[in-house]
Amino acid sequence: MTGIIVAFAKAEDAKGMKNLLVRNGFPVAAVCTTGAQAISQADGLGGSGIVVCGYRLPDMIYSQLHECLPAGYEMLLIASRHILAGCRDNDIVCLAMPLKVYDMVNTVDMMVRASQGQRRRRKEQPKIRSGKEAAIIMEAKGVLMERNNMTEEEAHRYIQKCSMDSCTNMVETAQMVLSMMKG
Repeated sequence: MTGIIVAFAKAEDAKGMKNLLVRNGFPVAAVCTTGAQAISQADGLGGSGIVVCGYRLPDMIYSQLHECLPAGYEMLLIASRHILAGCRDNDIVCLAMPLKVYDMVNTVDMMVRASQGQRRRRKEQPKIRSGKEAAIIMEAKGVLMERNNMTEEEAHRYIQKCSMDSCTNMVETAQMVLSMMKG
């Protein structure tokens, strides 16, 4: 699930925003009153998430916070219309004050869905292995092909299945095959 971090200068504003989000079905991972706290929470949560914040925090403004967030984190800025006029073309989603609950809920829902879609697409991309890792897998396939009269495809599927069955990655499984067959 996408981690949501709420960051406002006033603790009561941050808690109010958290309560609004929680009442509407969004789990809030952290409530912060400084940019440094928000960055620390984002680093600790890892992965991806959303930071819902105001224009100014005690230690930085929204744009500085946005620059310091880990990759995979989006920002929802809530500020007055005149401040939002200067916030264009910077990958920050904006909502104007006074805030309408309906707009807030729909915007956060859209951002959560987009974040989950991006995470799904990243998982679906084939893993890029280093030359050393690819060589270990190729060597294990070669041993299986030679000793068990398998085709390369059969050897690959065997390593793949063993990897899934033992909850290890293919490189670790290939290393186990090599240690068993050569040992």
